[in-house]
Amino acid sequence: MRARRLPETDWADLLNEAIVRALDGTRLWPPEVPILAFLAGCMRSIEHDLRRRTALERAWREQDEPAGSIDPERAVAAAQALGAIVALFSGDATVLRIIEELGYGRSAAEICARHGLSRTDYDSARKRLRRALLRLDT
Repeated sequence: MRARRLPETDWADLLNEAIVRALDGTRLWPPEVPILAFLAGCMRSIEHDLRRRTALERAWREQDEPAGSIDPERAVAAAQALGAIVALFSGDATVLRIIEELGYGRSAAEICARHGLSRTDYDSARKRLRRALLRLDT
């Protein structure tokens, strides 16, 4: 049912991704949680992330380019770069929230207030983001 809201995604894709994340350790399965409940929760989380990423990509395209003047090559490159960054931080919701909020031009204080982050949490997440991006660049 969740996959119906996502273009080009079906329930099998969500299930497969949930299983992959469980096997690679990205999502930890608590022993007291039944497997079906665990996988359903994973699928719900993945669907939410995909929906948020799709909305964010759409907003960035609409914001950056006047109607009718989108360069297809640039749009593909931007979508691929954003997809790589989101994939890199798929297990770090704080970093993803910060990236999203920075995309909207919000300040550190606004981001902390909107998401209940302390300044230390915010700074730690920004350092994780910077280190990961530097590792990609080398």
